[in-house]
Amino acid sequence: MNRNLWLLALCQGLFLTNNVAFIAINGLVGLSLAPFGWMATLPVMGYVVGGALSTPLVARTQSRFGRRTSFQIGLMVAVLSAIWAAWAIVDKNFWMLVCATVVAGYYSANGQLYRFAAAELVDAPQREKAVSLVLAGGLIGAIAGPNLAARSRALLEVPFAGAYLVLAAVALVAMLLMAFIRFPPHIQHAKGGANGGRPLAEIMRQPVFAVACISAALGYGVMNLLMAATPLAMQQCGLSFDDAALVLEWHVIGMFAPGFFTGGWIKRFGTLPVMAVGVALNLACIVIALTGVDLHQFVVALFLLGVGWNLLFTGSTTLSMGAYRPEEKDRAQAAINFCVFAVMAVTSFASGALVSTQGWAMLNWGSLVPVVLTAAALAWLALHRRMAA
Repeated sequence: MNRNLWLLALCQGLFLTNNVAFIAINGLVGLSLAPFGWMATLPVMGYVVGGALSTPLVARTQSRFGRRTSFQIGLMVAVLSAIWAAWAIVDKNFWMLVCATVVAGYYSANGQLYRFAAAELVDAPQREKAVSLVLAGGLIGAIAGPNLAARSRALLEVPFAGAYLVLAAVALVAMLLMAFIRFPPHIQHAKGGANGGRPLAEIMRQPVFAVACISAALGYGVMNLLMAATPLAMQQCGLSFDDAALVLEWHVIGMFAPGFFTGGWIKRFGTLPVMAVGVALNLACIVIALTGVDLHQFVVALFLLGVGWNLLFTGSTTLSMGAYRPEEKDRAQAAINFCVFAVMAVTSFASGALVSTQGWAMLNWGSLVPVVLTAAALAWLALHRRMAA
């Protein structure tokens, strides 16, 4: 660890504070403002769609201005979009809220690159641990996000309007911290030819890169499918918002607490075995969720879901870094994040629609599909490597 890595981990924590609070309140605010119940998670979906649409723009900004300037632009967008969302709630304008979350997606697309930037702050043998430790900074979000949403929802006369203003302040703090991080000197590579690296299509055809993309996208998709629906499902089951905040807190602790160890596990046992354990934990989450809807079942299921996500996401990030060259990083990382956001957009909408029309149990049965597909992708890559050897 060095000073730059610690500061980036703090920025990751503040980024997750924003994300978790958005997930905790957007669905409920959407439910109170939406014309129809099935549209409740459209603000959550808007945040994800905004991230997907922003990935090409973020890649160009990173390529032209470098890490720190691009990250600062993303944080400024976070401030402005949070203020806009607060205005939308006060005005009781559902579609304005959706638009604000779409714009906020630009910040999310930037924040998803913090883990890749972590690998550039250390020597090559320490990349896995750097990625893992910066992701562990999300523990700040695990504690702060749900509690911030719960404690600031009545800050103003209009419920949850104050929460969005507090999120704007969180982004301002992150801007201050980001100003002190020293990233490696930015080198602007040529767009084509030898100095620009290979075409994106060639990079994506590599088995390692393809499986890293699939695992990151589907792992995030399963997590988002169940997490985004949890506050709505718990409300349907008669549980309070404070209960939902507790469940989300333990879920995000599960997402990021293993970050102190995941990098070491990957170096010791290998990337694919660690990712396979992540798939197994996702299955365990679904099994527990299907056994009942008491508070402790939500807590345990979502905690295991978080740990499984950490192993899959850290593993897929590490796996992908061996598939592209330094001059190819911006478009390769943008491609991975676009796949993640695209799947999250589908699951954000599906979570609200399924939990409101089919129920919590059917949502969990449906989440088995991406879990099985992820397991199949990992098995295929392991077989491909064995045959190549």
